[in-house]
Amino acid sequence: MTNPLILSDAQQTIGRRWSDGQSPEQARILGLARDALEFISATGQWYPFDDYRVSGWYHGSPPAADERSTQLHEQLRETEAFFERLRDDPAAADEQPAIQVILDALRFISSTRQHEAFAHFLEHLAANAPPYVMAAFDTREEAEAWLQKHPSPPLFAEVLIGNNPHDVVYERETNFRRLPWNRRLHRYLAWLEEFDPPDAEASFSTLEEAEAWLMRQAHPAKRTWVKVAGEFYLAVYYSNINHRALFPMSMAVRGSNEPKSS
Repeated sequence: MTNPLILSDAQQTIGRRWSDGQSPEQARILGLARDALEFISATGQWYPFDDYRVSGWYHGSPPAADERSTQLHEQLRETEAFFERLRDDPAAADEQPAIQVILDALRFISSTRQHEAFAHFLEHLAANAPPYVMAAFDTREEAEAWLQKHPSPPLFAEVLIGNNPHDVVYERETNFRRLPWNRRLHRYLAWLEEFDPPDAEASFSTLEEAEAWLMRQAHPAKRTWVKVAGEFYLAVYYSNINHRALFPMSMAVRGSNEPKSS
């Protein structure tokens, strides 16, 4: 597999063009390119993207007929045109490999008709929601069964086991598969506590009451604070997998302790 750091190099190319005084149009274009790269990474599509880059096929498939997908399709085309011009600029000759990765990422999303999935991801980012997850399981046994049966596990994507985040590790050449625990959600909660101090939308006496309330929400927010028996919890809705979860603020201070429920 191509070194996954190619996405990081492409992100750096975008970052070098980001400036406080840039036009709204350039901010939108650079932001969309940045998010396209992150989408491929967060959804674990390293192998499909690598295969796409090797095969070189590009069909420019039209999006679904809904208005949101059509608008996103046009934004992707505008962003692609921007980086095509940049790729052909002699002044950017040293950055051509990274620029090509950006173009491949934009074309990959369009060619595979992932406009709706990408739109969900953009909404998740806009809400400063927790790290993106691709699946959620109640038990370790369920997660392991899913991993072993999956024909092509989403490499480096994140899944939830109980309320605890894990990475998907997969090597196609050897069929090695593993679900190690990670601390990204814990660090995110600590960050959120500092930059968006908790302000509870609702209060409950028990966790069961809070869970029932969250399940009743027809259109839940990506994230909102609630209180359960005096403790703050973050209520989260992952629209890509239609999953709702409640994360206690105490998770933000577990440090290096292993989660008990994994």
